[in-house]
Amino acid sequence: MEFFRAIQKEELQNSRIAAFSSTRKPGVSVEQDVNLKALLDSGAPCATLVGKSWDFHVLKALETTLEENLNMIRESIAYLKDKKREVIFDAEHFFDGFKANEEYAVQVLQAAQEAGADWLVLCDTNGGTMPWEIEDILLRIRPLIKAPLGIHAHNDAGCAVSNSLIGVKNGCRQVQGTINGYGERCGNADLCSIMPNLELKMQMTCLPPGRLKNLSEVSHYIAEIANMPHNNNQPFVGYGAFAHKGGIHVSALLKDSLTYEHIDPEKVGNRRRVLVSELSGLSNLLYKARELNLDINSYDAQTRAVIKQIKELESQGLQFEGADASLELFLRKAFDQWKEHFQLKNLKVILEKNEQDDIVSEAMIKLCANGETFHTAADGDGPVNALDNALRKALTEVYPEINDMHLTDYKVRVLDGKDGTAAKVRVLIQSADSTGKWDTVGVSENIIEASWQALVDSINYLLMKRKLSQPKND
Repeated sequence: MEFFRAIQKEELQNSRIAAFSSTRKPGVSVEQDVNLKALLDSGAPCATLVGKSWDFHVLKALETTLEENLNMIRESIAYLKDKKREVIFDAEHFFDGFKANEEYAVQVLQAAQEAGADWLVLCDTNGGTMPWEIEDILLRIRPLIKAPLGIHAHNDAGCAVSNSLIGVKNGCRQVQGTINGYGERCGNADLCSIMPNLELKMQMTCLPPGRLKNLSEVSHYIAEIANMPHNNNQPFVGYGAFAHKGGIHVSALLKDSLTYEHIDPEKVGNRRRVLVSELSGLSNLLYKARELNLDINSYDAQTRAVIKQIKELESQGLQFEGADASLELFLRKAFDQWKEHFQLKNLKVILEKNEQDDIVSEAMIKLCANGETFHTAADGDGPVNALDNALRKALTEVYPEINDMHLTDYKVRVLDGKDGTAAKVRVLIQSADSTGKWDTVGVSENIIEASWQALVDSINYLLMKRKLSQPKND
């Protein structure tokens, strides 16, 4: 109940809070049912009430009669309406129930309607119904039901978004789903796909004006809160949703973005990304150069040499596709538009484990920056953390802006498992400051060296970004 007490203090403009529970239990009065009491105690103005609409579930799961189930639905809804609550009735397993016993599934909806339900939401709880089945069933029940309809789809057959859109096309005016499709088993309908499809493809308004541009930000924010990795290939909002690698594609994009993009990515708060990789050609590099304001000659031997070098590095495992910051540093250095801010002289990492199972990690670094030599040491929770701490300690005197950045993600990928512990590893580091995030990469047979490469790129990118953002003297 703590959430409901806290949310009541917020002044919501475009949302309503709903508390969720089930109809009363068999043989229990509505006044004595603990679930209904909790709904009322929440103080939520809206109650979402789930009830069985599949005769199989009534008999097997609830172990009650079909008539008692109808009474449970009627009495629970009427009780909540009498308490001045908006009631959303979720008809659980409706589509499976309709296919098994059409007459009873419709009786469930009619019972809820007669009791005063404000919404009847049709649930594909097992997620196995096909879009054409959804459409056929909606066309058949629509003349029988006067209450507003909603759709609640699960993604077990990969059709949750399609089923939701088909539902809207056939009269449903409420869509239940989740941000990023998070949910049980294969997930719920992904609102991050449903909302832009409704707005941009079906010309139906579901958000206040201008809010669709916040979609990508919201999607990534929710992923962070849930501590879930964001799906790079997620439609509309994934980092790779508008990423282009093939040279033929990029060549066409240079002429007109409509050649390989179904919408303008900015409409959903995303952006176009042109990847420079082993599959890239000249067009990719030219596009990236233009994006970074690099003045390069497309027919220059240096340009073609850079493309060859990128392909060689990626063949060795240094994947730039997920490390835009490392790529930008590489390109600026290759075209003599950036120099490293510091140079390593010596590095030592010590890992000690004693008989009490205590582990101590320490890193010692000697480097040159801004004409000075710095020799520092620092410990950490592990060798990479110690390395990061020592590097920051050595540089903060010359570059205090380093204190503004922090590591947000650290990933290690073994490139060839058959080599066992001698295999090359790829380290991907995501860093952030108050202005945004960036990704860097390192590759080596030694995980400390790979981590060092990614850490160095991360700091160099921050320093370069800050320098480029400074106003130039006339």
